Amino acid sequence: MIRFLVNSSFLFAFFVISLSSCSMGNGQHSDKQRVKAAENYQNYCAGCHGNNLEKFDEKEWMFGDDNSSLVASITYGRDEMGMPAFEATFSDEEIIALAEYVKEGVPEDKETLKPALSANATVQSEVQNFIVDTVVSGLGIPWGLEFLPNGDLLIAERSAKLYRFTNNELQEISGLPEIMVKGQGGLLDLELHPDYESNGWLYFSYSGYADDNKKTGCTNVMRAKLDGNQLVGQQVIFNGFPDTNKGQHWGCKLEFDREGYLFFGVGDRGNRDENPQSLTNTCGKIHRVNDDGSIPADNPFLDTPNAVPSIYSYGHRNPQGTCMNPETGEIWETEHGPRGGDELNLIKPGVNYGWPVISYGINYNGTTFTELTEKEGMAQPVTYWVPSIAPCGTTFVKGDRYKNWKNNILVGSLRFMYLERIVLEGEQVTHQEKLLENIGRVRNVEMSPDGYIYVAIENPGKILRLIPVE
Repeated sequence: MIRFLVNSSFLFAFFVISLSSCSMGNGQHSDKQRVKAAENYQNYCAGCHGNNLEKFDEKEWMFGDDNSSLVASITYGRDEMGMPAFEATFSDEEIIALAEYVKEGVPEDKETLKPALSANATVQSEVQNFIVDTVVSGLGIPWGLEFLPNGDLLIAERSAKLYRFTNNELQEISGLPEIMVKGQGGLLDLELHPDYESNGWLYFSYSGYADDNKKTGCTNVMRAKLDGNQLVGQQVIFNGFPDTNKGQHWGCKLEFDREGYLFFGVGDRGNRDENPQSLTNTCGKIHRVNDDGSIPADNPFLDTPNAVPSIYSYGHRNPQGTCMNPETGEIWETEHGPRGGDELNLIKPGVNYGWPVISYGINYNGTTFTELTEKEGMAQPVTYWVPSIAPCGTTFVKGDRYKNWKNNILVGSLRFMYLERIVLEGEQVTHQEKLLENIGRVRNVEMSPDGYIYVAIENPGKILRLIPVE
Protein backbone atom coordinates (compact mmCIF):
# COMPACT_ATOMS: atom_id res chain seq x y z
CA MET A 1 0.00 0.00 0.00
CA ILE A 2 1.41 3.38 -1.07
CA ARG A 3 0.75 6.40 1.18
CA PHE A 4 0.54 10.01 0.02
CA LEU A 5 1.70 12.53 2.62
CA VAL A 6 -1.03 15.15 2.27
CA ASN A 7 -2.55 17.53 4.77
CA SER A 8 -6.15 16.46 4.27
CA SER A 9 -7.17 13.20 5.92
CA PHE A 10 -10.08 13.00 3.52
CA LEU A 11 -7.81 13.12 0.47
CA PHE A 12 -5.67 10.40 2.00
CA ALA A 13 -8.75 8.33 2.74
CA PHE A 14 -10.04 8.77 -0.81
CA PHE A 15 -6.67 7.69 -2.18
CA VAL A 16 -6.43 4.49 -0.16
CA ILE A 17 -10.04 3.60 -0.93
CA SER A 18 -9.39 4.11 -4.61
CA LEU A 19 -6.36 1.84 -4.48
CA SER A 20 -8.35 -0.74 -2.58
CA SER A 21 -11.15 -0.65 -5.15
CA CYS A 22 -8.70 -1.23 -7.99
CA SER A 23 -6.81 -4.05 -6.34
CA MET A 24 -9.65 -5.86 -4.59
CA GLY A 25 -12.65 -5.46 -6.84
CA ASN A 26 -14.89 -2.57 -5.83
CA GLY A 27 -13.58 -2.56 -2.27
CA GLN A 28 -14.94 -6.00 -1.42
CA HIS A 29 -12.76 -7.94 0.96
CA SER A 30 -12.22 -11.66 1.34
CA ASP A 31 -14.07 -13.69 3.95
CA LYS A 32 -10.87 -13.85 5.98
CA GLN A 33 -10.51 -10.05 5.95
CA ARG A 34 -14.16 -9.59 6.89
CA VAL A 35 -13.83 -11.98 9.81
CA LYS A 36 -10.77 -10.04 10.96
CA ALA A 37 -12.68 -6.75 10.60
CA ALA A 38 -15.51 -8.15 12.71
CA GLU A 39 -12.97 -9.28 15.31
CA ASN A 40 -11.30 -5.85 15.34
CA TYR A 41 -14.68 -4.18 15.72
CA GLN A 42 -15.59 -6.32 18.74
CA ASN A 43 -12.20 -5.81 20.38
CA TYR A 44 -11.75 -2.09 19.77
CA CYS A 45 -15.09 -0.50 18.83
CA ALA A 46 -18.03 -2.37 20.34
CA GLY A 47 -17.60 -0.87 23.79
CA CYS A 48 -18.72 2.52 22.47
CA HIS A 49 -20.73 1.62 19.37
CA GLY A 50 -22.50 -1.56 20.50
CA ASN A 51 -21.91 -5.26 19.90
CA ASN A 52 -24.20 -5.23 16.87
CA LEU A 53 -23.39 -1.73 15.61
CA GLU A 54 -26.65 -0.55 17.14
CA LYS A 55 -25.31 2.87 18.10
CA PHE A 56 -24.92 3.68 14.40
CA ASP A 57 -28.68 3.32 14.02
CA GLU A 58 -29.52 5.88 16.71
CA LYS A 59 -28.60 9.07 14.90
CA GLU A 60 -27.43 10.61 11.68
CA TRP A 61 -23.85 10.09 10.57
CA MET A 62 -21.83 12.96 12.03
CA PHE A 63 -19.00 13.03 9.50
CA GLY A 64 -20.51 11.30 6.47
CA ASP A 65 -21.22 7.65 5.68
CA ASP A 66 -19.07 7.33 2.56
CA ASN A 67 -16.03 5.06 2.77
CA SER A 68 -13.52 7.90 2.70
CA SER A 69 -15.13 9.61 5.70
CA LEU A 70 -15.23 6.37 7.67
CA VAL A 71 -11.61 5.61 6.88
CA ALA A 72 -10.60 9.11 7.92
CA SER A 73 -12.45 8.80 11.23
CA ILE A 74 -10.87 5.44 12.01
CA THR A 75 -7.40 6.49 10.91
CA TYR A 76 -7.14 9.89 12.58
CA GLY A 77 -9.86 9.70 15.22
CA ARG A 78 -12.35 12.39 16.23
CA ASP A 79 -10.79 13.90 19.32
CA GLU A 80 -13.69 16.24 20.05
CA MET A 81 -15.99 13.21 20.28
CA GLY A 82 -13.57 11.05 22.26
CA MET A 83 -12.76 8.69 19.39
CA PRO A 84 -9.07 7.71 19.33
CA ALA A 85 -6.92 7.38 16.22
CA PHE A 86 -6.16 3.85 15.03
CA GLU A 87 -3.46 4.73 12.52
CA ALA A 88 -0.80 3.02 14.65
CA THR A 89 -3.05 0.08 15.54
CA PHE A 90 -4.27 -1.22 12.19
CA SER A 91 -2.76 -1.54 8.74
CA ASP A 92 -4.31 0.41 5.85
CA GLU A 93 -5.99 -2.79 4.67
CA GLU A 94 -7.47 -3.43 8.11
CA ILE A 95 -8.79 0.13 8.37
CA ILE A 96 -10.49 -0.11 4.97
CA ALA A 97 -12.00 -3.50 5.85
CA LEU A 98 -13.21 -2.14 9.19
CA ALA A 99 -14.82 0.86 7.49
CA GLU A 100 -16.62 -1.43 5.06
CA TYR A 101 -17.76 -3.67 7.92
CA VAL A 102 -19.26 -0.69 9.75
CA LYS A 103 -20.98 0.68 6.67
CA GLU A 104 -22.42 -2.65 5.57
CA GLY A 105 -23.83 -3.35 9.02
CA VAL A 106 -24.53 -6.68 10.63
CA PRO A 107 -24.36 -9.61 8.20
CA GLU A 108 -27.43 -11.82 7.91
CA ASP A 109 -25.72 -14.78 9.54
CA LYS A 110 -24.42 -12.78 12.51
CA GLU A 111 -26.01 -13.57 15.88
CA THR A 112 -28.18 -10.63 16.89
CA LEU A 113 -29.40 -9.43 20.25
CA LYS A 114 -31.61 -11.99 21.94
CA PRO A 115 -34.40 -11.02 24.31
CA ALA A 116 -33.36 -11.38 27.92
CA LEU A 117 -36.75 -12.77 28.96
CA SER A 118 -40.32 -13.35 27.99
CA ALA A 119 -43.22 -11.29 29.28
CA ASN A 120 -44.32 -12.26 32.79
CA ALA A 121 -41.65 -14.96 32.99
CA THR A 122 -40.02 -15.50 36.37
CA VAL A 123 -36.29 -14.81 36.33
CA GLN A 124 -34.41 -17.19 38.59
CA SER A 125 -31.29 -15.50 39.90
CA GLU A 126 -28.96 -17.05 42.46
CA VAL A 127 -30.84 -15.96 45.57
CA GLN A 128 -33.82 -13.82 44.49
CA ASN A 129 -36.44 -14.58 41.87
CA PHE A 130 -38.30 -11.77 40.15
CA ILE A 131 -40.53 -10.76 37.26
CA VAL A 132 -39.67 -7.89 34.92
CA ASP A 133 -42.47 -5.42 34.32
CA THR A 134 -42.18 -2.81 31.53
CA VAL A 135 -43.39 0.47 33.03
CA VAL A 136 -42.51 2.97 30.27
CA SER A 137 -41.57 2.39 26.64
CA GLY A 138 -40.97 4.52 23.57
CA LEU A 139 -38.09 6.52 25.04
CA GLY A 140 -34.75 7.48 23.48
CA ILE A 141 -31.83 7.41 25.93
CA PRO A 142 -33.27 7.71 29.45
CA TRP A 143 -30.54 8.98 31.79
CA GLY A 144 -31.96 10.24 35.08
CA LEU A 145 -34.81 8.76 37.13
CA GLU A 146 -36.46 10.27 40.20
CA PHE A 147 -39.73 9.70 42.00
CA LEU A 148 -41.98 12.44 43.34
CA PRO A 149 -43.69 11.90 46.70
CA ASN A 150 -47.03 11.21 44.97
CA GLY A 151 -45.48 8.34 43.00
CA ASP A 152 -45.02 10.17 39.68
CA LEU A 153 -41.79 9.23 37.91
CA LEU A 154 -39.53 11.93 36.44
CA ILE A 155 -37.41 10.83 33.50
CA ALA A 156 -34.49 12.79 32.04
CA GLU A 157 -33.70 11.97 28.43
CA ARG A 158 -30.22 12.77 27.22
CA SER A 159 -31.83 14.55 24.26
CA ALA A 160 -32.65 17.42 26.67
CA LYS A 161 -36.20 16.38 27.43
CA LEU A 162 -37.71 16.02 30.89
CA TYR A 163 -40.84 13.94 31.39
CA ARG A 164 -43.33 13.24 34.14
CA PHE A 165 -44.82 9.73 33.92
CA THR A 166 -48.20 9.76 35.60
CA ASN A 167 -51.36 7.70 35.10
CA ASN A 168 -49.57 5.70 32.37
CA GLU A 169 -48.91 8.88 30.39
CA LEU A 170 -45.70 10.74 29.53
CA GLN A 171 -46.01 14.49 30.00
CA GLU A 172 -43.18 16.79 28.93
CA ILE A 173 -41.94 19.35 31.45
CA SER A 174 -40.85 22.77 30.19
CA GLY A 175 -38.39 25.28 31.58
CA LEU A 176 -35.09 23.47 31.13
CA PRO A 177 -31.99 25.61 30.54
CA GLU A 178 -30.20 25.64 27.20
CA ILE A 179 -28.44 22.27 27.02
CA MET A 180 -25.55 21.13 24.85
CA VAL A 181 -26.64 17.80 23.38
CA LYS A 182 -23.32 16.57 22.07
CA GLY A 183 -21.58 13.20 22.20
CA GLN A 184 -22.22 11.78 25.66
CA GLY A 185 -23.70 15.07 26.87
CA GLY A 186 -27.24 16.30 27.33
CA LEU A 187 -29.71 16.25 30.19
CA LEU A 188 -28.21 13.90 32.74
CA ASP A 189 -29.26 13.02 36.29
CA LEU A 190 -32.14 14.01 38.59
CA GLU A 191 -32.29 14.19 42.38
CA LEU A 192 -34.85 15.47 44.89
CA HIS A 193 -33.82 17.48 47.92
CA PRO A 194 -34.06 15.26 51.04
CA ASP A 195 -36.66 17.70 52.36
CA TYR A 196 -38.46 18.05 49.02
CA GLU A 197 -41.95 17.96 50.51
CA SER A 198 -41.13 21.13 52.43
CA ASN A 199 -38.99 23.09 49.96
CA GLY A 200 -39.79 21.59 46.52
CA TRP A 201 -36.23 21.67 45.17
CA LEU A 202 -35.45 19.39 42.21
CA TYR A 203 -31.79 19.10 41.14
CA PHE A 204 -30.52 18.09 37.72
CA SER A 205 -27.15 17.88 36.01
CA TYR A 206 -26.60 18.70 32.37
CA SER A 207 -23.98 19.67 29.80
CA GLY A 208 -24.13 23.45 29.74
CA TYR A 209 -22.87 25.90 27.14
CA ALA A 210 -20.11 28.33 27.95
CA ASP A 211 -21.41 31.87 28.41
CA ASP A 212 -19.23 33.32 25.67
CA ASN A 213 -18.90 30.42 23.21
CA LYS A 214 -21.75 28.16 22.15
CA LYS A 215 -19.33 25.62 20.72
CA THR A 216 -17.88 24.75 24.15
CA GLY A 217 -19.23 23.77 27.53
CA CYS A 218 -18.87 21.81 30.74
CA THR A 219 -20.98 20.04 33.36
CA ASN A 220 -23.50 22.17 35.26
CA VAL A 221 -25.90 21.49 38.12
CA MET A 222 -29.15 23.44 38.47
CA ARG A 223 -32.00 23.35 40.94
CA ALA A 224 -35.57 24.42 40.27
CA LYS A 225 -39.13 23.85 41.43
CA LEU A 226 -42.07 22.25 39.67
CA ASP A 227 -45.19 24.28 39.02
CA GLY A 228 -47.36 21.68 37.35
CA ASN A 229 -45.29 20.66 34.35
CA GLN A 230 -43.13 23.76 34.29
CA LEU A 231 -39.80 24.38 36.02
CA VAL A 232 -39.65 27.67 37.89
CA GLY A 233 -37.14 29.42 40.14
CA GLN A 234 -34.12 28.00 38.30
CA GLN A 235 -30.75 28.45 40.02
CA VAL A 236 -27.38 27.26 38.67
CA ILE A 237 -25.53 26.00 41.75
CA PHE A 238 -22.47 24.55 39.98
CA ASN A 239 -20.75 25.56 36.76
CA GLY A 240 -17.85 23.32 35.75
CA PHE A 241 -14.68 24.51 34.04
CA PRO A 242 -12.66 24.63 31.88
CA ASP A 243 -15.06 24.61 28.95
CA THR A 244 -14.13 22.48 25.96
CA ASN A 245 -15.58 21.53 22.58
CA LYS A 246 -15.20 17.83 23.39
CA GLY A 247 -18.33 15.77 23.81
CA GLN A 248 -17.18 13.10 26.26
CA HIS A 249 -16.82 12.46 29.97
CA TRP A 250 -19.35 14.87 31.48
CA GLY A 251 -20.15 12.73 34.56
CA CYS A 252 -22.61 13.18 36.37
CA LYS A 253 -24.80 11.38 38.94
CA LEU A 254 -26.25 13.27 41.89
CA GLU A 255 -26.64 12.00 45.47
CA PHE A 256 -27.47 13.61 48.79
CA ASP A 257 -25.93 12.12 51.91
CA ARG A 258 -27.44 11.87 55.37
CA GLU A 259 -26.19 15.32 56.36
CA GLY A 260 -27.78 17.02 53.36
CA TYR A 261 -24.60 17.49 51.31
CA LEU A 262 -24.89 17.01 47.55
CA PHE A 263 -22.25 14.78 45.90
CA PHE A 264 -21.65 14.47 42.16
CA GLY A 265 -18.85 13.55 39.79
CA VAL A 266 -17.53 15.41 36.76
CA GLY A 267 -15.51 13.50 34.17
CA ASP A 268 -12.09 14.53 32.90
CA ARG A 269 -13.80 15.99 29.78
CA GLY A 270 -11.38 14.20 27.48
CA ASN A 271 -8.27 15.88 28.89
CA ARG A 272 -6.73 13.19 31.06
CA ASP A 273 -3.22 14.66 31.09
CA GLU A 274 -4.16 18.01 32.64
CA ASN A 275 -7.51 17.86 34.41
CA PRO A 276 -7.85 14.92 36.85
CA GLN A 277 -4.61 15.44 38.84
CA SER A 278 -4.94 19.22 39.10
CA LEU A 279 -6.96 20.81 41.90
CA THR A 280 -7.35 24.03 39.91
CA ASN A 281 -10.23 22.80 37.70
CA THR A 282 -13.49 20.92 38.30
CA CYS A 283 -12.93 18.01 35.89
CA GLY A 284 -12.04 14.47 36.91
CA LYS A 285 -13.38 15.08 40.43
CA ILE A 286 -16.06 14.20 42.93
CA HIS A 287 -17.59 17.38 44.36
CA ARG A 288 -19.46 18.08 47.57
CA VAL A 289 -21.60 21.20 48.03
CA ASN A 290 -24.37 22.44 50.27
CA ASP A 291 -27.89 22.28 48.91
CA ASP A 292 -27.60 25.86 47.60
CA GLY A 293 -24.21 25.27 45.95
CA SER A 294 -22.20 26.91 48.71
CA ILE A 295 -19.14 25.13 50.08
CA PRO A 296 -19.19 23.05 53.28
CA ALA A 297 -16.78 24.37 55.89
CA ASP A 298 -14.95 21.04 56.19
CA ASN A 299 -14.35 20.30 52.50
CA PRO A 300 -10.82 18.88 52.24
CA PHE A 301 -9.22 21.45 49.92
CA LEU A 302 -10.88 24.57 51.24
CA ASP A 303 -7.57 25.97 52.49
CA THR A 304 -5.40 24.70 49.61
CA PRO A 305 -4.14 27.63 47.49
CA ASN A 306 -5.82 27.84 44.06
CA ALA A 307 -7.82 24.64 44.66
CA VAL A 308 -11.48 24.49 43.61
CA PRO A 309 -13.21 24.44 46.99
CA SER A 310 -16.02 22.07 46.01
CA ILE A 311 -13.55 19.21 45.29
CA TYR A 312 -14.00 16.25 47.63
CA SER A 313 -11.77 13.72 45.82
CA TYR A 314 -9.82 13.72 42.56
CA GLY A 315 -8.07 11.52 40.02
CA HIS A 316 -11.32 10.25 38.43
CA ARG A 317 -11.95 9.50 34.77
CA ASN A 318 -15.71 9.53 34.14
CA PRO A 319 -17.93 8.95 37.18
CA GLN A 320 -21.43 7.85 36.15
CA GLY A 321 -22.62 6.20 39.34
CA THR A 322 -22.90 7.87 42.76
CA CYS A 323 -24.86 6.35 45.64
CA MET A 324 -25.02 6.25 49.43
CA ASN A 325 -24.75 3.12 51.53
CA PRO A 326 -28.00 3.19 53.57
CA GLU A 327 -26.35 1.40 56.49
CA THR A 328 -23.19 3.50 56.84
CA GLY A 329 -23.95 6.74 55.01
CA GLU A 330 -20.78 6.33 52.91
CA ILE A 331 -20.68 7.51 49.30
CA TRP A 332 -19.75 4.93 46.66
CA GLU A 333 -18.98 5.62 43.03
CA THR A 334 -18.52 3.76 39.75
CA GLU A 335 -16.57 5.19 36.85
CA HIS A 336 -15.62 4.30 33.32
CA GLY A 337 -12.06 3.29 32.62
CA PRO A 338 -10.69 3.31 29.08
CA ARG A 339 -10.32 -0.16 27.55
CA GLY A 340 -10.47 -2.02 30.86
CA GLY A 341 -10.09 -0.51 34.29
CA ASP A 342 -13.67 0.46 35.16
CA GLU A 343 -13.78 1.04 38.91
CA LEU A 344 -15.95 0.78 42.01
CA ASN A 345 -14.68 3.23 44.63
CA LEU A 346 -15.52 4.15 48.20
CA ILE A 347 -15.22 7.94 48.19
CA LYS A 348 -13.22 9.48 51.02
CA PRO A 349 -12.33 13.16 51.53
CA GLY A 350 -9.12 14.44 49.97
CA VAL A 351 -8.18 11.12 48.37
CA ASN A 352 -6.44 10.84 44.99
CA TYR A 353 -7.91 7.91 43.03
CA GLY A 354 -5.05 7.90 40.57
CA TRP A 355 -6.36 8.58 37.06
CA PRO A 356 -4.42 8.59 34.76
CA VAL A 357 -1.20 7.90 36.70
CA ILE A 358 -2.42 4.45 37.72
CA SER A 359 -4.99 2.34 35.90
CA TYR A 360 -5.92 -1.25 35.10
CA GLY A 361 -6.87 -0.18 31.57
CA ILE A 362 -5.17 0.61 28.29
CA ASN A 363 -5.96 3.00 25.43
CA TYR A 364 -8.86 2.16 23.15
CA ASN A 365 -6.43 1.55 20.29
CA GLY A 366 -4.56 -1.08 22.31
CA THR A 367 -1.55 1.00 23.31
CA THR A 368 -0.56 1.68 26.91
CA PHE A 369 -0.52 5.05 28.65
CA THR A 370 0.83 3.90 32.02
CA GLU A 371 2.70 0.90 33.35
CA LEU A 372 1.45 1.53 36.88
CA THR A 373 -1.54 -0.06 38.57
CA GLU A 374 -0.69 1.26 42.01
CA LYS A 375 1.33 4.06 43.53
CA GLU A 376 1.89 5.40 47.01
CA GLY A 377 -0.59 8.15 47.84
CA MET A 378 -3.16 6.92 45.33
CA ALA A 379 -6.17 4.80 46.29
CA GLN A 380 -6.93 1.39 44.85
CA PRO A 381 -10.47 0.69 43.64
CA VAL A 382 -12.59 -1.61 45.77
CA THR A 383 -12.95 -3.67 42.61
CA TYR A 384 -12.36 -3.13 38.90
CA TRP A 385 -13.47 -4.64 35.62
CA VAL A 386 -11.32 -5.95 32.77
CA PRO A 387 -12.68 -5.96 30.12
CA SER A 388 -14.72 -2.81 30.69
CA ILE A 389 -18.41 -3.28 31.40
CA ALA A 390 -19.03 0.49 30.97
CA PRO A 391 -20.78 1.04 34.32
CA CYS A 392 -23.63 3.53 34.35
CA GLY A 393 -26.06 3.97 37.18
CA THR A 394 -25.37 2.54 40.64
CA THR A 395 -27.56 2.05 43.69
CA PHE A 396 -27.78 0.11 46.92
CA VAL A 397 -30.76 -2.20 47.36
CA LYS A 398 -32.81 -0.69 50.19
CA GLY A 399 -35.79 -1.93 52.15
CA ASP A 400 -37.11 -5.44 52.63
CA ARG A 401 -38.75 -6.31 49.30
CA TYR A 402 -35.63 -8.06 48.03
CA LYS A 403 -34.57 -9.77 51.26
CA ASN A 404 -31.71 -11.71 49.71
CA TRP A 405 -30.30 -8.64 47.94
CA LYS A 406 -30.55 -6.18 50.80
CA ASN A 407 -27.59 -3.74 50.90
CA ASN A 408 -26.14 -5.24 47.72
CA ILE A 409 -24.94 -2.79 45.05
CA LEU A 410 -26.55 -2.85 41.61
CA VAL A 411 -24.49 -1.52 38.67
CA GLY A 412 -25.71 -1.12 35.10
CA SER A 413 -23.52 -2.28 32.20
CA LEU A 414 -23.73 -0.39 28.94
CA ARG A 415 -21.11 -2.50 27.22
CA PHE A 416 -22.39 -5.98 28.00
CA MET A 417 -26.06 -5.10 28.54
CA TYR A 418 -26.80 -6.50 31.96
CA LEU A 419 -27.33 -5.49 35.57
CA GLU A 420 -24.57 -6.54 37.96
CA ARG A 421 -25.22 -7.41 41.60
CA ILE A 422 -22.31 -6.86 43.98
CA VAL A 423 -22.20 -8.32 47.49
CA LEU A 424 -20.16 -6.42 50.07
CA GLU A 425 -18.73 -7.38 53.42
CA GLY A 426 -17.54 -4.12 54.88
CA GLU A 427 -15.41 -2.57 52.16
CA GLN A 428 -14.70 -5.86 50.37
CA VAL A 429 -16.48 -7.32 47.35
CA THR A 430 -17.24 -10.96 48.10
CA HIS A 431 -19.49 -11.95 45.21
CA GLN A 432 -20.82 -10.70 41.86
CA GLU A 433 -23.74 -11.89 39.75
CA LYS A 434 -24.98 -10.91 36.29
CA LEU A 435 -28.70 -10.21 36.07
CA LEU A 436 -30.91 -9.50 33.02
CA GLU A 437 -28.24 -10.52 30.51
CA ASN A 438 -28.88 -9.12 27.01
CA ILE A 439 -31.61 -6.80 28.31
CA GLY A 440 -30.07 -3.82 26.48
CA ARG A 441 -27.65 -1.05 27.43
CA VAL A 442 -28.42 -0.34 31.08
CA ARG A 443 -28.25 3.40 31.63
CA ASN A 444 -29.53 3.72 35.19
CA VAL A 445 -30.87 1.80 38.17
CA GLU A 446 -32.86 3.39 41.00
CA MET A 447 -34.92 2.43 44.05
CA SER A 448 -38.46 3.78 44.26
CA PRO A 449 -39.86 5.13 47.55
CA ASP A 450 -42.04 2.03 47.84
CA GLY A 451 -38.99 -0.20 47.59
CA TYR A 452 -38.94 -1.47 43.99
CA ILE A 453 -35.93 -1.58 41.68
CA TYR A 454 -36.33 0.40 38.45
CA VAL A 455 -33.95 -0.05 35.51
CA ALA A 456 -33.53 2.32 32.55
CA ILE A 457 -32.30 0.77 29.31
CA GLU A 458 -31.51 1.97 25.80
CA ASN A 459 -32.17 0.51 22.34
CA PRO A 460 -35.09 0.99 22.62
CA GLY A 461 -35.51 3.22 25.65
CA LYS A 462 -37.57 1.62 28.39
CA ILE A 463 -38.08 1.78 32.13
CA LEU A 464 -38.40 -1.62 33.77
CA ARG A 465 -39.47 -2.62 37.27
CA LEU A 466 -38.25 -5.77 39.02
CA ILE A 467 -41.03 -7.42 41.01
CA PRO A 468 -39.72 -9.90 43.59
CA VAL A 469 -41.20 -13.37 43.70
CA GLU A 470 -40.99 -15.65 46.73
